[in-house]
Amino acid sequence: MVRQRQRPRLRRDLLPVIVRRLMLCMAVCLLAAATEAADRVAIVSIDQDSTTVRTIKGIRKSIDRAGAGVTYMESLLSGDASADAATLKSLQGFAPDIFLTIGSYATAEIIRAFPDRPVVFATVINPQASGFVASMDRPGGRVTGAALDIPADIQFKYFQRVVGKIKRIGILYSAETENIIRQAAAAAKQLGLQLVSHRVDSEKEVPGAIDSLCRTTDVLWSVADQKIYTPQSTKYIILQTLRNQIPMMAFSQALVEAGGLFTLDFDFKDIGRQAGEIALRVLAGANPGDISVATPGIIYFKYNEKTAQRIQVAIPDDLLAVAKEVIK
Repeated sequence: MVRQRQRPRLRRDLLPVIVRRLMLCMAVCLLAAATEAADRVAIVSIDQDSTTVRTIKGIRKSIDRAGAGVTYMESLLSGDASADAATLKSLQGFAPDIFLTIGSYATAEIIRAFPDRPVVFATVINPQASGFVASMDRPGGRVTGAALDIPADIQFKYFQRVVGKIKRIGILYSAETENIIRQAAAAAKQLGLQLVSHRVDSEKEVPGAIDSLCRTTDVLWSVADQKIYTPQSTKYIILQTLRNQIPMMAFSQALVEAGGLFTLDFDFKDIGRQAGEIALRVLAGANPGDISVATPGIIYFKYNEKTAQRIQVAIPDDLLAVAKEVIK
């Protein structure tokens, strides 16, 4: 009698182990496939200060909330040629589908180094003057983003709320900021105001220009302009506004701390959120050049209490209640 050879039985105690291994292999394969298919997003900045960190948090939160499933790479540029060259080489290896840049320096370097990639910037002042976009409404090309430029009409309305009845708004500008004057003048006209602009081409021209504006205008509006607001000329401008009791809207908190009456500040996390939402649109197929540059959606009011007392301006109660910071 021939005995049949019995088939080896699978040990039941090994079944859980085999199942776990199969599930692990499947998970690894799915993860690899997802990573391969995921959009690659590079975030490039030049520092790790609090405003940059908040901006990046806003970017990532808006993208992650959409469930886009992207792969990130965060990089720092330092301004050192050799170090930056290594960083840019690393970014080339990552091969991002889109760049998100924080600040003007990072934006300029990425635009130069990656001429075939879309770029969405954040926390840039006057991107049109920097040459990043053709205009705020129609950027053109492959670059757009979220700027720090609060529209002129909003700023002028704050002037009216803070000071009351005004007619003439003075401003110093140079070739660096000339592009904003025309639109600002139109915005002022819509509000029944007149923008009195005085161009200066060197620091030496600042004293005469500011003296003239203090004689002929009700308030002084300032915009970030390196040619005008040097350390020496800034002191003179603020001193003259105080002497002549001219309320000054400063373009930064530092100027308010130095004696300007008030400034309008930003929520950097919200700026990042705007940039992240624009990036999602670009990843979905939109042309960056067709997406208008975003401007701050959340604005904070900050003022100098001593300056207000000195030039005899009573800050309205509704603004006192919401002031983000009071410099004393």
